[in-house]
Amino acid sequence: MPSIVIVDDEPLQREILKTILDEEGYETYSAASAEEALKIATAVKPDIILSDLMMEGINGMEMLDEVLKWDNAPLFIVMTAYGTVSSAVEAIKKGAFDYLTKPLDKDVLLLTVKRACEKVELLKENIQLQKALFDRFKIEGIVGSSKKMIEALEIMKKVSSSPATVLILGESGTGKELIAHAIHYNSPRRSKQFTALNCAAIPENLLESELFGYEAGAFTGATSRKMGLFEATTGGTLFLDEVGDLPQMTQSKILRVLQEKELRRLGGRDAIKVDVRIIAATNKDLEQEIKKRNFREDLFYRLNVVRIELPPLRGRKEDIPNLVEYFINKYNQEFGKRIKGADSAALKALIEYNWPGNIRQLESTIEKAVLMCDSDTISTKDIKNELRLSQLLGVLNIDIPDEGINFEEMEKEILKKAMIKTNNVAAKAARLLGMSYKTFWYRLEKFGIEVSSKKEIPSSKEELQS
Repeated sequence: MPSIVIVDDEPLQREILKTILDEEGYETYSAASAEEALKIATAVKPDIILSDLMMEGINGMEMLDEVLKWDNAPLFIVMTAYGTVSSAVEAIKKGAFDYLTKPLDKDVLLLTVKRACEKVELLKENIQLQKALFDRFKIEGIVGSSKKMIEALEIMKKVSSSPATVLILGESGTGKELIAHAIHYNSPRRSKQFTALNCAAIPENLLESELFGYEAGAFTGATSRKMGLFEATTGGTLFLDEVGDLPQMTQSKILRVLQEKELRRLGGRDAIKVDVRIIAATNKDLEQEIKKRNFREDLFYRLNVVRIELPPLRGRKEDIPNLVEYFINKYNQEFGKRIKGADSAALKALIEYNWPGNIRQLESTIEKAVLMCDSDTISTKDIKNELRLSQLLGVLNIDIPDEGINFEEMEKEILKKAMIKTNNVAAKAARLLGMSYKTFWYRLEKFGIEVSSKKEIPSSKEELQS
């Protein structure tokens, strides 16, 4: 149960309050003065302080001022006589949770304390979630011991505590958003909003309203005011992924926000001040895009204050064993499995593979291997279907561009084509791609690929068991 420190210089009032709250199961401590209460609160770290305002020595208002300086300060409920309600209102403005007027009503007291306890639980949950995020995105926890990754991590450590704009460069799947999260959660803005926007995923006619918001009547269908992401993220970090795909007009408006620290909603006249840290990422060569007149040079220099270049996975193969171990542990927890690791042959195959989809593809491969593995060690049979796709790329004579490819989208298309070629017979499509029936169905479900509503019966006992 929540703990409460009761502070009142009237012994009878203290005793009555303690009895009422003890009967409800609360853990209570009582103090005859603010000085005594502060000592108790420092030692026991209560959830709530219930304090009279008018006391000799340090009064309730002065005590409130002191408590509010603490990290994770307890909620403060003040008690005051009817004639001094104005003081209680002042306490609320300062940060007190609520106030009660004397003589106290038992039902009102218990209801107020209950509400305070509910808020305490919400605050504790929020702290736990924030801690989980901080732990997840610790810079020290990012897997990478290769020279290029160590250089990237060193830059991250230096830039996280600053307000500088960061540009993250790397192929698709190299972990650009993970790096952006880590910078945010290791910065002074960590308790504020982190918002990610894929600039290539939003239609051009909707992108500006998404970023800058709009006023009612700004365009057909704008029936009410909407706050844009810049405004909604003020105080926090806005991650602009695939920034190289921004339209020219949007580029100029983002440049203005970066320069002036203000924006205007679509259809609006008033300038709105914003305080947002920008982290941008792209798999394109922006300097080449500038030469092609696809990207503004002045915006590039605004974004490129600090540059972090993430190497492709094929350029940091010494990190693959640690990444494999990390993903095995992750999916062991998620699937309730106890896979100990990958055997030497499987690990050798994973290291030698080219990984066009980078870390995202490696994670997907290990996720499926952990799920499908029937022993306590991943072997080549658990990953052969993934690595066979590299041979398929060679057969199809697919050239991988410098900016990389979306490997999962390519895989999805291959699965769809196999289903079309076999008239939606999954067993035949699985054989066509050299997969087990079970693995093939897992992929169909993962990518949300719909097949005929008719339930398919495997054509052999082997398919059923595979």
